[in-house]
Amino acid sequence: MSHVGVPRGTARKRRSLALLTTGVLTLPVLAGCSSGHEEATTALVPQDVSPAARARIAEGGTVNWAIDSMPATLNAFQADADSATTRITGALLPTLFPLDAKGRPQLNPDYLESAKVVEHEPRQVVLYRLNQQAVWSDGREIGAPDFVAQWRALSGKDSAFWTARNAGYERIEKIERGADDLEVKVTFAKPYADWRSLFSPLYPKQVTGSPDAFNDGARSTLKATAGPFRLRSVDKESGSVSLARNPRWWGSPAKLDSLVFKAVKPQDRTEALTEGKVDVADIDAATAHRIAQAARDNGNSGAPPAHGPGSEITPAQALRSWALAHGSDEDAAEEAQESRDEKARAAEAYATEQNDLRGYVVRKSLEPAYTQLALNGETGPLADDRVRRAVARALDRQELVDTVLKPLGLPAAPLGSHLALAGQPAYKDNSGALGGQDTKEAQALLADAGWTREGALKKTDGTKAGSEGEKKDADKAGERKAEGDKEKKEKESAGSQDDGKTDDAARREPSADDGLYIVGDDDKPGEAEGTATRVIAPAPAVQSAALLRQAGHLGETGTSEDAPARVTAQDRQPGGAAGAYAPVGTAAPAQAPDTARGPLGKNGKPLSLRFVLPSGPGSESLRSVGDKIASMLDTIGIRTEITKVSDESYFRDHVASGDYDLALYSWPATAYPATDDRPIFAKPVPATDGSLLVEQNYTRVGTDHIDQLFDQAVSELDEGSARDLMKQADARIWAAAGSIPLYQRPQLVATDKKLVNVGAFGFGVPHYQDIGFKTSQSAGAPANKKK
Repeated sequence: MSHVGVPRGTARKRRSLALLTTGVLTLPVLAGCSSGHEEATTALVPQDVSPAARARIAEGGTVNWAIDSMPATLNAFQADADSATTRITGALLPTLFPLDAKGRPQLNPDYLESAKVVEHEPRQVVLYRLNQQAVWSDGREIGAPDFVAQWRALSGKDSAFWTARNAGYERIEKIERGADDLEVKVTFAKPYADWRSLFSPLYPKQVTGSPDAFNDGARSTLKATAGPFRLRSVDKESGSVSLARNPRWWGSPAKLDSLVFKAVKPQDRTEALTEGKVDVADIDAATAHRIAQAARDNGNSGAPPAHGPGSEITPAQALRSWALAHGSDEDAAEEAQESRDEKARAAEAYATEQNDLRGYVVRKSLEPAYTQLALNGETGPLADDRVRRAVARALDRQELVDTVLKPLGLPAAPLGSHLALAGQPAYKDNSGALGGQDTKEAQALLADAGWTREGALKKTDGTKAGSEGEKKDADKAGERKAEGDKEKKEKESAGSQDDGKTDDAARREPSADDGLYIVGDDDKPGEAEGTATRVIAPAPAVQSAALLRQAGHLGETGTSEDAPARVTAQDRQPGGAAGAYAPVGTAAPAQAPDTARGPLGKNGKPLSLRFVLPSGPGSESLRSVGDKIASMLDTIGIRTEITKVSDESYFRDHVASGDYDLALYSWPATAYPATDDRPIFAKPVPATDGSLLVEQNYTRVGTDHIDQLFDQAVSELDEGSARDLMKQADARIWAAAGSIPLYQRPQLVATDKKLVNVGAFGFGVPHYQDIGFKTSQSAGAPANKKK
């Protein structure tokens, strides 16, 4: 399912779209900066697709596959192409070098007999030899004219073509026919290491041959295709795209008769599964948990599930409810009976849904994408690289990773690279260039940047921070606070005599102002701005579970397992947890001077960072991680203000526009970092109007040296040398501290139990022709009875 961030499968288009530090960063002995986790020791999480040989797959049947929304276009090279575009075109069009399970590009024998660099000097020349059986669905052979048309459309030389990017294509000098019609000879004006990334997907010349066909013609249909399936219909009214088996396909024929991609919103996936509307769907942890529970309940001999609506009712509560429903008070009995009936209906509906979910299984792996903490270095405190490094050194990344991956039973290891994921050949843990979690070092960096606890004090009488005048004012303030505390205790004591429930209720129930919390400033809740829900997190640990739920603290598991971590983070503050209560009559502890507690500051201004998070139902894990990060920063004196905004505006209106200090979002992985990742980490340059051109570097942090390493790598034809250059670039990206990789995202996919060769693909791509139902059904009939 979709996550907030850059959509999956669109990295090669979106990474370079235009939606600080300067100079070369000096690093501490980068040759020895690795944390010790090299390529050879990184573990790859395997695919989970229920693999099966084609002989064990039945012929026929239809699979309904959930996508987030209808694709805005079927042209994968347009700016509004998304994950649905990628999923659908993958079954329809040639991909010359699909990625394998380790994220490595591999030649696709269905389309190519060979492809290699045949000349290096004076120009790089790549010779493609096509599969002689490869034809478009209209019967025309795939050949050089298709390569030429796509190059001209994407080269950037003709502005009439509305393309998202031209990376790689602009380096081509010419394309010509080889020794025969099966050979395509591509000559480059500049060396291009990532040449395997080109011409995938490959469109027919009918699509790329003219601006009108490219810009408009391929948005809702394709005139010709060349995959195991062909396009049958696009029905926007029903929200579905139907594919049928391609009779002209020359490779192994598709086992399924048809594939139907249905638009189902992530929050509606559970209902779609229980109603049998989809057979394959990316899901969240909550739905995965329900499917796992349904499988465990399968042996309960028809007994109602021990979870869901009504499961929390104790025997004593059930007995009391029965007594009320059968009591002499008719009004109370009627109300109690209605409540009992409503709960019974909810329990029955839930049990029915659980029974329907038994037909599915959860396939899980790690998605080829990673979640990062982005630090906006354009303005504010984070423009100082010392403050950015302090934020990074305050983070316990292992704790953050555990929050997301451990409850799912997936390997939980912090990611050590911006440019490759664990298991890829280019992966190396370069986090040592920045350093691990170290509170003292973080505090030292902040002090060196001028952020101190004394600096947070406002100067109203002209005296210097730490002067005798300020100390006297602090003593007077302490006396006034002690008198106020005494009066407050007297009032609380009186109130408890009038109504024994008043204090408990006040502590348990959130007030109207509880939508806003400031870590490190718990006595000043602040004010909400605009229509966005703003939460300054985390709330004091002693507040009730109801308040924690309101603040979005409970994650996808629906438990409060994260609460102890927040208590610990608060308790690490000098003076204990802010806002904590002691039993009446307990002597107040001696108050430390104001300079020893509270947030850091400079010139009377507290060090406060705006942390923007999405508020949608599919972003619970991001919010849980955000809460933990806020708590960790609080321990070093950084106040964190969390603003929750809608998923729709999160990336567009906040991340891309730079309206944030801290943000969590994801980038897809790539086999071509020199091409795909350069726009993400390129040093922003001033535009003529005074603004910054950031491409996709939404942190606004970059250096000339990082750019130079990318430029060298993209022209380096020796693969080993190119990888070494990317590892050097990654170490410098870590040291710049604009982006802190946290974890590879979990991939959870629900599939019909009878389906094979489909599920959580990880790095790999689907082999659509091999997806189908097991042959255990009688007479070889499709296993999906619902179709």
